[in-house]
Amino acid sequence: MTRHNLLTITSIKSKAKKPGYHLDGRGLYLRVAPGGSQAWILRYTFLGRVRDMGLGSLADVSLARARERAQEHRIRIAEGIDPIQHREQRNIELKAAAAQLAQAAVTFKTCAEEYHREHAGDWKNEKHKDQWINTLTTYAFPHFGATPMREVGKPEILKALTPIWKEKAETADRLLQRIRKVINYGAAKDYCGGVDSEFWEQVRIALGANKKAREVEHHPSCPHPQVGALLAQVRASTATATVQLAFEFGVLTAARSGEIRGARWSEFDESLSNWTIPAERMKAGREHRVPLPNRATEVLRAARALQAEREAERDGAAKTAEANDLVFPSPRGKTYSDMVFTQLLRRLEQPYTMHGFRASFRTWGMDHTQYPVEMLEFALAHLVGDQTVRAYARSDMVEKRRQLMENWAIYIASQATSAA
Repeated sequence: MTRHNLLTITSIKSKAKKPGYHLDGRGLYLRVAPGGSQAWILRYTFLGRVRDMGLGSLADVSLARARERAQEHRIRIAEGIDPIQHREQRNIELKAAAAQLAQAAVTFKTCAEEYHREHAGDWKNEKHKDQWINTLTTYAFPHFGATPMREVGKPEILKALTPIWKEKAETADRLLQRIRKVINYGAAKDYCGGVDSEFWEQVRIALGANKKAREVEHHPSCPHPQVGALLAQVRASTATATVQLAFEFGVLTAARSGEIRGARWSEFDESLSNWTIPAERMKAGREHRVPLPNRATEVLRAARALQAEREAERDGAAKTAEANDLVFPSPRGKTYSDMVFTQLLRRLEQPYTMHGFRASFRTWGMDHTQYPVEMLEFALAHLVGDQTVRAYARSDMVEKRRQLMENWAIYIASQATSAA
């Protein structure tokens, strides 16, 4: 018969000072390490393999409790369960449960701030980055910022949006987009369940139409037959030569105001017939190549000659690196503000915007050419189709677009001649 319960409270006091394994019986030992630490060990055989399982230190687990734990594990062994594997699995499940509880406790505010922090590189500048989180701070957090992500639903979202939906239509629409972004991020991180597009459609139905939905704001555009005559007005205006050249260059390339004002000589090839705008300067965050018509190249050469004249007048005075590289620098050698073209058009008593000339180009392309819509969209640096379509449409048709842009420049010149 196997002897057990060999240890006593009294004997433990003396054995606890002797390094080695001191048997209590049926595989239960008090192990004393050479360094003096004391722990309970259950030695057992499972599927032919001898294993030692720790049951706790002598300081924390009494002799009676060590015997109880050993017996609990012997029962598992008899049932075909390896107690060490059983404990490891239980620990994994406990950790998973704790993680789920922690995830469930994540609030909307915490999730939004985490998304804002993790996607810091998504914004083009600090102003936009601040605006993104400030909108949520002002309009969403007071209503459900402290609400766990799993509990944020239509009632909470509607409560935040309803007060501003009609009065601050543009802000409200951006707020809805940002709330949606946070919830999608939360679902991806398992802070909450995901919601489908029907959910968001129901939110919009509940909110009703707002000014943005009823009145789509367009940038006032010049009718394309009048573009040439307007350029002639610009050349005859009191605007500086640099501004005149920049304005014409923008019309010829159908580029955005910021892309024109920030154009660098380093972005053009040696022949000044190709313009490659880096991704960080583009709205879509993607590099954009612009094949230049002959007239645009002439504008660049005029701008370069103008720069050479200014440098000669400065007679060796110090120039900033930015002034040297900017194609259309302000008199102070900096990038012009976004109001430079607006003020020019106002002085000419024209109701248009610089951005509107992109629409002029697009309308001309549809009305007077046979170029495909996709090519016109590429020329405007718009994304064409969904992600799947774009994955297959890898070419930006730059050489085909070269003739498109040349035709646009010829059309503008012909209309100017007709108006004269």
